[in-house]
Amino acid sequence: MKNGNQKPIIGIISKHFAKEEVRPNMFVRDEVKQALFDNGAIAIGILLPKDEVYKIGDNWTSNFSKEEFENLKAQLDLCDGIVFQGGDACDNYEMIVAKYCYDNDIPTLGICCGQNVMVRAVGGTTKYVSNPEKHFDLENIYSHKVKILKDTKLYNILQKDEIMVNSRHKKTVDSFPNLIANCVCEDGYIDGVESKDKKFYMAFRFHSESLYKIDKNHKKIIQAFVDVCK
Repeated sequence: MKNGNQKPIIGIISKHFAKEEVRPNMFVRDEVKQALFDNGAIAIGILLPKDEVYKIGDNWTSNFSKEEFENLKAQLDLCDGIVFQGGDACDNYEMIVAKYCYDNDIPTLGICCGQNVMVRAVGGTTKYVSNPEKHFDLENIYSHKVKILKDTKLYNILQKDEIMVNSRHKKTVDSFPNLIANCVCEDGYIDGVESKDKKFYMAFRFHSESLYKIDKNHKKIIQAFVDVCK
């Protein structure tokens, strides 16, 4: 813990709304910050240190000046871990942050769109699912099962062969170099990826921050991340 506090400080990477073009705002979702507080961490928001917003797909670039990167790094260096949120679009700077976390072995958790970010940061790509009606489900608590793959960190955390998950997305990972799959949904899409070599570089399409209060499996995922940040 970098401030001497007994609780780790975890930075949530702030995002922009996809269609907000005039006077854009950055956001941190309440469920994400509360999941961290409720599981023993201190949550803070990480902000884009420039006023131009670049929304991107699989292709991204290191478009920061030296001063802008130093301002970003100063925020990240306050943190024991980093979370990438879900959302409708990705900001270019999120990939810069994810690459920095990967290269410096900073514990990192990705949620939904955050999985896209963490995969793209290490050279991966994404694609649209062919049946979004099943995978963009805002009404039901659970949408489908996922199979947990053995010989993964996720399996070590859960000690289960499958769990139920929610689903609020239209994309999935396509290629993910330097990472491995750790869970697969019933339709064959990769629902989770992780690095075998890093302390905790793990990302999911589902939203454990919405389920941890009612589902011990999803609480275990968040708690395992917070524990690594300690």
